[in-house]
Amino acid sequence: MKKYVLAMALFCATNLDAQIGNWKIGGSGLSWSENDSITVLIEVGDHLRPVYFTPNQNAYEYFSGWEPLRIPRELSFVFGELPRAWKGAHGNETTAHNGTYLVDGDSTTFNPPVSSQPETVWYTLDTGVPVPAVRFGFFTPPRGYRSDGTPFVQDAVPAFEVSISAEGEAEWLEKTNYQQIGNLIASEPENFSTNVQIEFPKQYVRFVRYKRLTSLLDSGMGTSNITGAGVAFAGTIADFEIFAEGVPRRAVYRSRIFDLGKGVNLGRIHWSATPMRMINGQLVEVDSESVKVSVEVRSGRDKDPNIYHEYTDRGGEEEVSRQRYERVLQPLLRSGVVREPRPGMRASIAYDTDNWSFWTSSFEDTGGNLGLRGGSYLQLRVTLHSEEFDTLIRLDSLWIDTSPLLADRVIAEVARRDQPKPARGFTQVELGKQTEFVYDLQAHFVRSDETGFDALKISVGSPVEFRGLELGEPPIPVEPLKVVEGENELVVYLPQRVEAENNLPVRIFFASQVFALAWTFAGEVMDIQASGLPQPVVSGDAGHHISTNQLRVLGSNEHNGRPLRQIDFSSDVITPNDDGINDVLTIEYTLFQLLEYVPVVLEIYALDGRLVARRELGSQRFGSQRIVWDGRDEKGHLLAPGMYIVGVNLITGARVGRPLRPLGVAY
Repeated sequence: MKKYVLAMALFCATNLDAQIGNWKIGGSGLSWSENDSITVLIEVGDHLRPVYFTPNQNAYEYFSGWEPLRIPRELSFVFGELPRAWKGAHGNETTAHNGTYLVDGDSTTFNPPVSSQPETVWYTLDTGVPVPAVRFGFFTPPRGYRSDGTPFVQDAVPAFEVSISAEGEAEWLEKTNYQQIGNLIASEPENFSTNVQIEFPKQYVRFVRYKRLTSLLDSGMGTSNITGAGVAFAGTIADFEIFAEGVPRRAVYRSRIFDLGKGVNLGRIHWSATPMRMINGQLVEVDSESVKVSVEVRSGRDKDPNIYHEYTDRGGEEEVSRQRYERVLQPLLRSGVVREPRPGMRASIAYDTDNWSFWTSSFEDTGGNLGLRGGSYLQLRVTLHSEEFDTLIRLDSLWIDTSPLLADRVIAEVARRDQPKPARGFTQVELGKQTEFVYDLQAHFVRSDETGFDALKISVGSPVEFRGLELGEPPIPVEPLKVVEGENELVVYLPQRVEAENNLPVRIFFASQVFALAWTFAGEVMDIQASGLPQPVVSGDAGHHISTNQLRVLGSNEHNGRPLRQIDFSSDVITPNDDGINDVLTIEYTLFQLLEYVPVVLEIYALDGRLVARRELGSQRFGSQRIVWDGRDEKGHLLAPGMYIVGVNLITGARVGRPLRPLGVAY
């Protein structure tokens, strides 16, 4: 039986013991159930696992906090954590009309019937996560009357259509005009039922779109012949329902913000999880590849990642405490209506980038390195994924390697050596050109247990050449103890320790190439004597010599943004006859701007345009590339003598022009 478990190492009584520990939730660590802030379709106890829907369960009742937002813009709104319901192409309407009354599980609250054209009435419901749905329905209110005296309980919708979709597409989410989404599950021109139930084959459903259609029953309605007043059209809905059976495609757990007590460095993240399947009403451990855990983490130096503002009498904004923002100030949005900003009202909420990291990208394998800057606060976002209706994954525990901070904060910035103070405040380099950089670093110490560091690693993304080291203020050239020039990183071992009593500014010169339109020279400092976790540096003002205040450089786009510009051959003719001369062709090229790995393919064409050979080269990223071709096609057959056209093709979602070169094959 397969379990996704990575056991914690048992450390011996060495210096490493005192340096590396772990923070843990679940199992013998903190409680899952006592430390959640948001849960979506997840059962929380001694472990985390998705909800398992049984037949005849209305999945909408499992969601709360429905938002009337078509395109959410609030900082607090997170896709997958809050459901949405909106009317027509709108959002942020008054609460009575936005659609949230139709999914609140209360049949006495509903959107009042309208006297405008029926075809203007349509709703979109977004649960945020797909559920294994089998049936959609709606019913009339149990009490009340339409404007013409018809009891609501008898007020059936005369005509309608319903479409569903597993995931959203920006194309139809952004459009203001009506259109069907995904699969059409109902199109009813004549309906007399007050309790509509639409069954369909089980499938994941996140979005449901309902539209009122015009019917023969609508003729003559809309305006009273006697008074001229508006008369509501037939059809009043108390609640929408969607019935599910099985496991949602995603279930979400967001923890509260944890106070770690003191600042720590964060290393690798680990977890213990078990795939399970519902068999005859019982959950059984199984071996399954259709489920997975993904985790995002962020760290901070204070207890709140947001900065709150209120409007001033001068029309601007000023920072206020969270307590004042939430308890004293009036909201800008009330009952779904946006009001005119004025003093005493809530203004913007900004993210505190000075003290908080952004969420990491999702970790889907246990044991990954977080790469987060140290802090004294921590927050998790866990998503449990399933691609089968009856299979789920149970998360038992999660832990993160920790060690004491080497310094309260280590700040660095980078610039071109010949341009330490660029006019526009940012560094720009020519893509693919060897460029010399200067990297300034300054540590800040607060606590007595911050022991300092004696080595620095810089992520360069391409082969690097060390050019010099300076310490102190004013800077003095010194020889490092050791330098490691790698393919993707530079490591410099300092001749003196940087600590509170000897807090020397550090300056490093190096040369490298940049192949992306934006590249961050991320760095981390290390204590090689203690063998603890490295501490990432943060961008900022490290001194007066450099004025960029950042670790990012920008590449100039002088070649129309093409990621592949030319290919070079070792010879214009290949003669694969095993005589030791031009038996193989060496092809060299450089990829630019590709931050992610993409599949690359070598293609050989005859002069009439026919593809005669194709060789997959694997996934490649930016940088210099070198491949060898032996003159054979993918089946191992040598090409016939003649002239051919050779190209290197990038398999990306965007259209990429590929350079082509002629090549002769002879024997």
